Amino acid sequence: MTRSTLGVLVGLALGFALAFGSLGQMLIVGLFALIGFVVAKVLDGDLDLSQYVSDRRSSR
Repeated sequence: MTRSTLGVLVGLALGFALAFGSLGQMLIVGLFALIGFVVAKVLDGDLDLSQYVSDRRSSR
């Protein structure tokens, strides 16, 4: 799936959330879309979060 297709799908989901709900509901849908995007990037290996997640055993 290309980035433009993904952008259209996210925009469509946000548009439906705003059309059939309120601004708050649209922001919630946007937040979950962002969370899903970050999880997908981590699973694909494009985003490395190891510097933000500390290993507690190494600090002892």
